[in-house]
Amino acid sequence: MATTSTTNRPTPERIFNLMHAFQQTAALKSGIELDVFTAIGEGANTPTLLAPKTGAAERGVRVLCDFLTIMGLLTKTDGRYGLTEESALFLDRRSPASLLSVAGFLGSPWHQKNVEALTDAVRKGGTVGNQGDNTRPQDEVWVAFAKSMAPLTAPAANFIAALVRASEGKPWKVLDIAAGHGNYGITIAKANPNAHIVAVDWPAVLAVAMENANAAGISERYSTRPGSAFEADLGSGYDLVLLTNIFHHFDVPACQTLMRRVHAALKPGGKAVTLEFVPNEDRVTPPAAAAFALNMLVGTDAGDAYTFSEYAKMFANTGFANTDLHPVTGMPQQVLLSEKRA
Repeated sequence: MATTSTTNRPTPERIFNLMHAFQQTAALKSGIELDVFTAIGEGANTPTLLAPKTGAAERGVRVLCDFLTIMGLLTKTDGRYGLTEESALFLDRRSPASLLSVAGFLGSPWHQKNVEALTDAVRKGGTVGNQGDNTRPQDEVWVAFAKSMAPLTAPAANFIAALVRASEGKPWKVLDIAAGHGNYGITIAKANPNAHIVAVDWPAVLAVAMENANAAGISERYSTRPGSAFEADLGSGYDLVLLTNIFHHFDVPACQTLMRRVHAALKPGGKAVTLEFVPNEDRVTPPAAAAFALNMLVGTDAGDAYTFSEYAKMFANTGFANTDLHPVTGMPQQVLLSEKRA
């Protein structure tokens, strides 16, 4: 949105819009909760048609849909709403790429409460929430994550499976640390019929991963080891260890402690596969990866979005020979591939 006038003088428009930006989150969440996008996709494209379809008041749904149109998530022509290409792909429940479930985690009261306490978190240098130590179980949070976030992981999971050449079908033993929904390990198992996955997470979270493994038809090659990645018996002799979105929860010493455990669990020549938000060295670009540090400030005791040089140093300090960086197309994350010295 423009922030300067025709005389090129600054205006308060950007500041005004930013102070109201929380309304956009609320509008998107309401659109998801009322299933507005699916209803429009099915042909209920006016307030009169949408009201009974969504169980909302006609005035209410008109104002909401106008706001979603202003946000660029709907179109409006002659009083009729339509889906944009983006909303049809990601916000219509009927789409195979639907991301509606992610609102259950990204839009959770837990997240909102942490962000609302940002000033106090800045003063403290970490979360002021009840628990910012993610070495300890938080079933309510991480079960919600496991049940909500799997659809968002598909591009990165498929990218990782292709990067490690899972389709070659080599006999693999794969450790999936902090497995959550299990989608990363499950995707490798689907691509490689000779891959056996061992998932580590809290017991309640692993129950969700096991359900997903059953649904994917790979449960006979899927086993679990409940507990903390810092304390559980991880086993040994793994060809691959998956570390997806875990390091950002901890400080550097904790990350190195975990990576030493990973090094011990891998066979010589085995690979650690890390998926993370990796900002450039300036820590402000690219925007999505760099901004992720704020999530860690408000949600953890000591987590951060680490740069590639920081990861390379951490991994070298724990016995890994090389670490290569691979951007994931269309996603704000990158994959770091690290090999254990033979």
